Amino acid sequence: MIKAVLWDIDGTLLDFKKSERYALKTCFSRFGLGICDDDAIKRYSAINRTLWEKLEKGEITKQDVLLGRFQAFFKEEQISFDQVEAFNEEYQLCLGDRFFFCEHGLETVTALKGHVKQYAVTNGTLAAQSRKLQKSGLISLFDDIFISDQVGFEKPSREFFQFVWDRIGDCKRHEAIIIGDSLTSDMLGGYQFGILCCWYNPLHAAAPSDIKIDYTIDHLSQVLPLIDHHQ
Repeated sequence: MIKAVLWDIDGTLLDFKKSERYALKTCFSRFGLGICDDDAIKRYSAINRTLWEKLEKGEITKQDVLLGRFQAFFKEEQISFDQVEAFNEEYQLCLGDRFFFCEHGLETVTALKGHVKQYAVTNGTLAAQSRKLQKSGLISLFDDIFISDQVGFEKPSREFFQFVWDRIGDCKRHEAIIIGDSLTSDMLGGYQFGILCCWYNPLHAAAPSDIKIDYTIDHLSQVLPLIDHHQ
């Protein structure tokens, strides 16, 4: 029986790429930096992803990610700009202001409410995540929310999952499942902590050989049958 579902947010329930695109274009406009085209957004996204993965491995700090990504991006784009901290702060607010649900995201969480406990587990910043969870209405559907800024640790660290586990209470590890799109934070963290892992893989990426994944889905409509199978 599954009693607890741990939901990743960005890239799983909410379409982060769309929010990222909106936030970058909006901030470029507000800071008078011209147009941020789709090719530039792809280059930024690659820089951002690389730094987040380094953070997950404990190689750098979150501040290194938040500021370093824009410093590297502006340098690559040959943009002379010294208001990186202000740009990042505005970017966080923009990320929280505009949200886009992944298909069947809201419907799935709504359908599960009252049947299992549901928890948000996210490495995003407090400024962006609290804002988007509130505005999207997801905050009212979760039994608790765990944002790494508040927890003090990032996924996939054992400390993050232990903090969550201590708050969940009466639940055995085989009765909990994490659903997320990230192999390096969601699946690795869940696997190392000993809970069930469901990889949301809409792009049909190759499965890793070093992480035990219990279930792989390519659409969130597959979550309800999966949970029902365990009840």
